Amino acid sequence: MVIESLLWKVREAIMDNFKVIYRILHYLEKAMDLDEIDKDRLSPETLGITPQRWAALWGMLAKEGYVDVEPSRNPRITLRGLEYLQENALMKKAAQLAKGIAEIL
Repeated sequence: MVIESLLWKVREAIMDNFKVIYRILHYLEKAMDLDEIDKDRLSPETLGITPQRWAALWGMLAKEGYVDVEPSRNPRITLRGLEYLQENALMKKAAQLAKGIAEIL
């Protein structure tokens, strides 16, 4: 029972990371039309995470090529980041469709 509880917490933490990543990329996609982004929308406080987790997630996003973060510029989403958003949206739609079919059955 204790192990199951710990596993559940680990799964939740992992899912929370992906939710934050999605929120970051989604905002950067919407901000493509702006000259300046609202950095407060991407702060650890706004995202509900610690500064340490925030730094780790940004590092991962940059390392994997989802964002371009040059110190002299605003962070920008890359083509790879846009692809991630699209794939994520398609997976969400497929999950909703599967849930709807399961409810009918």
